[in-house]
Amino acid sequence: MNDAVNHTDESVPGPSTAAVPLEAGRRSTTGSRLYPRVTSFRSRRGALTPNQQASWDRMWPRIGRPVGDEPLDADAWFGRSAPLVIEIGCGTGTATAEMAQAEPHLNLIGIEVYQPGLAQLVQRIEREDIGNIRLLRGDAVDVLENMIAENSLTGVRVFFPDPWPKARHHKRRLLQPATLSLIASRLRPGGVLHVATDHADYAEWIAAVGAGEPQLTGLNEATGGVSAEHRDTAPIGFDRPVTKFEGKAQRAGSAITEFIWGKIE
Repeated sequence: MNDAVNHTDESVPGPSTAAVPLEAGRRSTTGSRLYPRVTSFRSRRGALTPNQQASWDRMWPRIGRPVGDEPLDADAWFGRSAPLVIEIGCGTGTATAEMAQAEPHLNLIGIEVYQPGLAQLVQRIEREDIGNIRLLRGDAVDVLENMIAENSLTGVRVFFPDPWPKARHHKRRLLQPATLSLIASRLRPGGVLHVATDHADYAEWIAAVGAGEPQLTGLNEATGGVSAEHRDTAPIGFDRPVTKFEGKAQRAGSAITEFIWGKIE
């Protein structure tokens, strides 16, 4: 979640089970569809400005939709066939937009709950005429379970997920073993999972969870690989733009840890 949409002290919707996917075909029966289960993300509230609302009204019917039950036909939605990448927790979309512009050959779907953050990205998409981004509003685990086919994604990006630092909240963390297994199942062979965090304890957690996932192999040093051996042949880029949130973390002395895995072919 770039640009700090994940680090807040605002209200949360209760104990999380979002990081543990439901059994295939079984839907949650509690909560709204926007929050289909108690989730690993924090609830954020905020009204759109008049300009954001106007842009939203113009653009959202074409480039955005809520999470649903129907399998996603990405080629039809984008109007072309191209490798598909999803970004979980795209926030205000600073990294999303820059990476989409740097990789115009990819179709990129950003997933986010916080509407004002999405609205900022919608404005930028309209202002800069970025044609290869689509947006889903809702729970990313719901998207992976119900909308994305197995072996269909070229890449998944998870930048700065909420670390939930208190031990009693670790069960809320997105990157649990079951969720990582779900992500890996949606990657095509050779597809890439790229995760970044500025939280040292969460980095240790992610490293352990990733090491235990048999569908993935390390592509960079943090995952036991050598990035120079894969950087030029990987189907998505390894580089990320530095967002305001990341810059603030770096100035505060927080180390950024990058994890890059590939789906075993």
